[in-house]
Amino acid sequence: MRHQRVMKKFGRSTKHRKMLMKSLVTNLIIAESIKTTLPKAKEARKDADKIVTIAKRGDLAARRLAASRLLEPKAVQKLFDKIAPAMKDRKGGYTRIVKLGTRRGDAAEMCVLQWVMAAEAPAEAAPAAPAAEPAK
Repeated sequence: MRHQRVMKKFGRSTKHRKMLMKSLVTNLIIAESIKTTLPKAKEARKDADKIVTIAKRGDLAARRLAASRLLEPKAVQKLFDKIAPAMKDRKGGYTRIVKLGTRRGDAAEMCVLQWVMAAEAPAEAAPAAPAAEPAK
């Protein structure tokens, strides 16, 4: 039984699994949206939400902690410069998972993991475009 087991193992060793999650979160920060399997996205979402909460503090200790949990320095910079300020009013739930269906090869459930603010920004810009008056 799986009583009080928090993390899925994905058939990998501990080091491989931790590196997989670091890679997924780093690529989510850089690309703002990643396509992966549903169980991996659910696990990566936990780490992504935690690292945004750390980044919202904005101090040097938070930056160093984020740098230790991410693989690339440009991901740390983007996290602190763009993502954390956009999420400053939210108290959690920084990511969303959009299901895509099954993968053809092995029928794995696929999804897109993305930031909530990434999907809201185009929606705010879209109503501003049709504000032009019609020609007479």
